[in-house]
Amino acid sequence: MATKSFSIDEVKENFQEINIEEDERKGYSGLIVETDKLVDFANILKNKMGFDYLSSVTGVDYLPDNMMEVVYHAYKSTGGKPMEFKVQVPREKPVVPSLVSVYPGAGFQEREAWDLLGIKFDGHPNLKRILMWEGFAGHPLRKDWHEAYYEEDAKPYKSRWPNGRDVHLAEDRNPYKKNVVYPKDFDPDKWNPEGEDALYLGMKSLQKDDDLKTEQIIVNLGPQHPSTHGVFRMVVNLEGETVKKLEPVMGYLHRNHEKIGERNTYLMNIPYTDRLDYLSSMSNNFGYVLAVEKLMGEKAKPTERAEYIRVIMAEFTRISNHLFAIGTFLNDLGAYFTPMLYALEERELIMDIFEATAGSRIMCNYFRFGGVARDLPPGVYEKMRDLVFDRLPRKIDELDKYLTNNELVRVRSEGIGVLTPEEAIAFSAAGPVLRASGVPYDVRRAEPYGIYNRFDFKVVARNHGDVYDRYLVRLEEIRQSILIIQQALDQMPDGPIINGKPQYQVRVPAGEAYGRVEGPKGELGFYIVSNGKPNPWRYHVRAPSFINLTALSKMCEGDKVADTIIILGSIDIVLGETDR
Repeated sequence: MATKSFSIDEVKENFQEINIEEDERKGYSGLIVETDKLVDFANILKNKMGFDYLSSVTGVDYLPDNMMEVVYHAYKSTGGKPMEFKVQVPREKPVVPSLVSVYPGAGFQEREAWDLLGIKFDGHPNLKRILMWEGFAGHPLRKDWHEAYYEEDAKPYKSRWPNGRDVHLAEDRNPYKKNVVYPKDFDPDKWNPEGEDALYLGMKSLQKDDDLKTEQIIVNLGPQHPSTHGVFRMVVNLEGETVKKLEPVMGYLHRNHEKIGERNTYLMNIPYTDRLDYLSSMSNNFGYVLAVEKLMGEKAKPTERAEYIRVIMAEFTRISNHLFAIGTFLNDLGAYFTPMLYALEERELIMDIFEATAGSRIMCNYFRFGGVARDLPPGVYEKMRDLVFDRLPRKIDELDKYLTNNELVRVRSEGIGVLTPEEAIAFSAAGPVLRASGVPYDVRRAEPYGIYNRFDFKVVARNHGDVYDRYLVRLEEIRQSILIIQQALDQMPDGPIINGKPQYQVRVPAGEAYGRVEGPKGELGFYIVSNGKPNPWRYHVRAPSFINLTALSKMCEGDKVADTIIILGSIDIVLGETDR
């Protein structure tokens, strides 16, 4: 079953001068737009039809058809089903007009498609690599690109268990200094890894606001510093203590998660999703299995009991994530570890539940197509009830009393890192970052999945769009998650926890699907293309940590350099998901 989208009959009256076609491939949906009319199409889509929120941009290499395709998923910020549209270009010189002028949130996503697939976005204001380094040869998500230790296109490899006989070390066949290929005419000895001339030149081209003779300097915050929440770098142009311009630099943790995903079988990918946002394993599982279940149809429909367990685990994950985000936020403010340890104590109790149920505290690998891996063990149901009906409400109230009206917290975070509603939508922000800017958009309500439409809860939103409101949104979302879990525990039926028998291999019909969930950090989406074989042809992650950083520069400009640390913390990124 392909992703639900608008049909050509529903939209053609708005595009009378633009030739659009319906995607007629079996298992596919969406509209195919002529490349030279893409920007016109997007302008009408946004300004006339109200699809103001561009969620996802995905490049696909259709090697057998000698074609590249770019797939867009746009939504109305008021909710509803997606508008899926596509452009198709020749594979040799794939050039697509940039949509950054219409949807600024496409900025990082287009750079990613250029970096990994070689699709050039004409008119992009800053088209350069974003996850790979500038001296990297080729575009690694292309189907004909092979890494140094390449064996085959799909797992399980023939050299492995149970039938493998050719056991060897990959390094023996590809020794040191022969495992890196450089671009033509590229001299690694002359490349300055700290230079990146184009980046620094762009940071220098700023006009001064007054006649005061002050010097602008460029500094690097990170990549290896606790305040950058991992291996992440911010290149900042400062005038005194004021940030004039900032550019995020990422990719230090990139391992081509999506290439690995296209080599794996469908079931193999579930534990790999754990390693995206490694604080939100259960939510990662949820988004991925939803996408595959859309393709598989009724035979993968989850059982009733499994649906409730999924919601419970996803909401415990949200609570756990937000507790960690609040704790590290206080640490970024310069507080002692006491608030962080206070929050982490409650998170540890939630992880006890994960460990008892899934066998692991962080990398849970718990969801399955059609259900979950195993039922709740004895005693866990009672422990969950104790947590959400007694302990957690009390502890969250204590945390609220301790922090919310703390003078230092308010002075440091109110009015800092402001993002207006219009800017948040334009930059494709998601989750608490979007809702703190006054946009009450939550996938659980906007396009309900699973059984979320059975529960009574509020979409939490604030109106100032600053660091303080992002903290308040996360705090109140913990309370709403507790409310959802309370209802789920009261309603949860007995019965099987998976549809049919557990399978080590699944057959997924040919087609495409986009599955998305409201993860703790925002919309987490998985775009899957199946060609009917045991491995995905295309596996793409719409990572909220990555896309939310598109607005970081806008948030920081005009604030002090010390504020950039708490602004970054208020976005709540995890580099495993950012870099993938």
